[in-house]
Amino acid sequence: MKKILIALVALTLTSCQQWLNVNVNPDVPNNESATVDLRLPWIEYYYLYSWGVASVRSSYVNGTITANSTTTANGMLAAWNPVATSVTTPYQNWFIGAACNIPDLISKATAEQAWDYVGAAYTIRAMGYMLMTDWYGDMPYNDAVSTSITPAYDSGQTIYNGCLSDLNKALSYFNKTQPATATNFAKGDSWNEGNVQKWIKLIHGLKARWFLNLSKKTSMFQPDSILNELALAPQNVGESIIVNHVNDPTDLARNFTTGDSYKTSVIYDYAAWSDGARITKWYMDLLTNTFTGGSGVVDPRTNWLVPSAQFTINGVKTFVRDVPVDVINSNIRLSSGPMLSTYSPTTQKWYINTTNTARLGDTVYISLKALSAQTGAKTSESTWQATDGTVISTGTFYTRPESPSHILGYPEMCFIKAEVLFRKGDKAGALLAYQAGIKAHMDLMNLTLATYNTSTSINPYKQPIPQSAISAFMTSAAVAQTPDQLTMAKIMQQKFIALSFTQQNWNDMRRFDYSAGDIGGYGVVYPDFDRPYEFGATGATKIPGQSKTDPSYWFRRMMLPSAETVYNSKNVLLDNPHALDLSIWSMPVWWDTAN
Repeated sequence: MKKILIALVALTLTSCQQWLNVNVNPDVPNNESATVDLRLPWIEYYYLYSWGVASVRSSYVNGTITANSTTTANGMLAAWNPVATSVTTPYQNWFIGAACNIPDLISKATAEQAWDYVGAAYTIRAMGYMLMTDWYGDMPYNDAVSTSITPAYDSGQTIYNGCLSDLNKALSYFNKTQPATATNFAKGDSWNEGNVQKWIKLIHGLKARWFLNLSKKTSMFQPDSILNELALAPQNVGESIIVNHVNDPTDLARNFTTGDSYKTSVIYDYAAWSDGARITKWYMDLLTNTFTGGSGVVDPRTNWLVPSAQFTINGVKTFVRDVPVDVINSNIRLSSGPMLSTYSPTTQKWYINTTNTARLGDTVYISLKALSAQTGAKTSESTWQATDGTVISTGTFYTRPESPSHILGYPEMCFIKAEVLFRKGDKAGALLAYQAGIKAHMDLMNLTLATYNTSTSINPYKQPIPQSAISAFMTSAAVAQTPDQLTMAKIMQQKFIALSFTQQNWNDMRRFDYSAGDIGGYGVVYPDFDRPYEFGATGATKIPGQSKTDPSYWFRRMMLPSAETVYNSKNVLLDNPHALDLSIWSMPVWWDTAN
């Protein structure tokens, strides 16, 4: 990617600001001269960056992680007291990095009949705008990326239908045969290396996901259409759409919108770049099955999805798993915790720099942090270690610089099928799909874990999960073994784990009204989940509901960024007179309502 780093800035500026009259430098491509194979990987990258940030920030909302600080934007998200600075980055990277370049890619690719590039452009266009409406609700769509500096708004349903239309256009282009004179698709496709069949499966998988998101709308929800799409989506873990990342010790170039590395995982960039995030008890309870009604059987993925550190116990360095932060039932963050701990290579002990005796035990909380070139890594090893080699954090499967981005995985397809069949009353079929999804997620993790060079790594959780542990878990009490044991809660618990650090988990929680238990007679789908303990009067001005069955009791959307609320306020208010109200955060987006 380094070879086109300089091109990206010029490409973005000249495509989004075509009124600039500059001389054409053949060494710096602009919107006229940039080839399709230079355009596509950057559009892929900036969509992925937008998705990654949205996924991490929604993970603060949905109870996966919390922050040490109560005053940072992420810390306030974790408290359900959101602020405007939490909402800009996904919007910024989508529109500035990706969306504004898509029309030029389509035009260029059409001119040379590079139909696969056109198909990819329409697919990503659909993915990006669907992400925007999932996050913000109504948005500029038909008038977006136009000559207007105050684009008109479209409804969420209009955007949804437009995104489905784009996917159908993409299919039509992928079904065309590119002439030999067109640019080879593999040359520019950084996601699937030019594999058209994977793009087609991605499209059908996206349709299944998006059709499922309409589950509250009985007049629009079509279970059989979802099953039809699933039959054409990924059928095994090898057909999953995965973007692999690397921890390159020379990766010192910086993303022009945020300053992050280009080659590292975006989940890492936003969840584990610094020592600021912690796993929550609610998420850990899913893994250890210690939630209300849980079996108590520890999931074999736990040590891979939760960080560990080395502590000297009886003179032996021993890996100890993180104790998660209870943000729902504990006042810990209101009591200055959990504090950052420090390891001393000299004494081989952990310390908390405080006189507050209540915080002296905070060494049990282990950071998600991992190391990249920009945070001190000298090699490709991302494990955070002290100068004496002691592991301060193993990181987690999804939060290392070299972690994969699961754009659309086979496990999700299994869980979608399980939910749909369960809704249709086919509990036997739902059980098979549910069990297949659990096993598929462990296999998908092992697909990546098997690629790591562990011969020089001290990190035991970069080894594959043992097959014996997987087999034992699949027959344990943690997994429904008969149709009568299967519940919607069990399906969604396992789907949440399989989709850790993805935006779709927040979509699913909204579909089921979190833990209200008022959807479809399925009972409480996310047991023990509630507003954070520290939720208070200020948060209540934004999320004001008084009971769990009141939609406004829950975090429902993000406020529009200031680029819209300040510079396009007329159209914002024409579309939604309540868009600038403090309570906008609790107002459902269009698919999150029955009507």
